[in-house]
Amino acid sequence: MRLAIGDIHGCLTSLTTLLETVQPDKDDLVVTLGDYVDRGPNSKGVIDFLLEFRKEHQLVHLMGNHEIQMLRALEGKVHRDRFLSDLCGGKDTLRSYGGSFVDVPESHWEFMRSAELYHELDDHILVHAGLQANLSIDQQDQETFYYQRFYEQEPHCSGKTIVCGHTIQGDLPTNLGHAICLDTCAYGGGWLSALDLDTGRIWQSNERGQTRKMSLSDLG
Repeated sequence: MRLAIGDIHGCLTSLTTLLETVQPDKDDLVVTLGDYVDRGPNSKGVIDFLLEFRKEHQLVHLMGNHEIQMLRALEGKVHRDRFLSDLCGGKDTLRSYGGSFVDVPESHWEFMRSAELYHELDDHILVHAGLQANLSIDQQDQETFYYQRFYEQEPHCSGKTIVCGHTIQGDLPTNLGHAICLDTCAYGGGWLSALDLDTGRIWQSNERGQTRKMSLSDLG
């Protein structure tokens, strides 16, 4: 199994419920598409869980724009004010740690700093937000990895399918054929979505502990 998981945003119940349902084994590849922190109730718990999960599983964690914003908040007031604004949701993140940046363990900062920008497979490229269609991966502006909107995603020159999050799609993922978006607003009463790249099977869970299943082909 090669499993991609969309934007988690502090939704620990959704994440644990999802993985209990899917039950990936130690030989399966699990790729989280970024945005572990902000807006949801338990950003600290999400990173704690993933740090433990990767001890016995093949986890690749990608960088999301909310991790970038949290890291940049350490660099100066402008970035800190943005992170703590209602737009970003950083206050929710710090609240889960105890209230301030100094409460964040170094292991969590290192988890964010060590996140990959993308993960390339034979047939897919997994990234938080998207890719400029006419540029190879090594030519991309890094901000594109974090911030491009899904509606801007054209077929990539590699011919590979882009799998991303970042742009909320409502209750269901969106499949354009050349690109798939898995952000289904877990933090806002929606669902956390996961896709098995090998079979097209999709699992969803939410903060109420509910789950449901479907197939990529069901999305039309």
